[in-house]
Amino acid sequence: MYICICNAIKECELRKAARLCPGDAEGIYDALGKKPNCGHCLEEAEDLIAEERSSVLQPEYIAA
Repeated sequence: MYICICNAIKECELRKAARLCPGDAEGIYDALGKKPNCGHCLEEAEDLIAEERSSVLQPEYIAA
């Protein structure tokens, strides 16, 4: 699914960049070599970045 139509940034690309790059959506767009154009995607991008980072930080529990 595309998160940013203007820059053709897919959800999977944004999630991967969120794991590798610090900063907010605009910082991650910059790391991808893009700049927000219309800005309509930034709120959803911020939500996905936060979701991805929180899932990476959560330890996995294995039932014994």
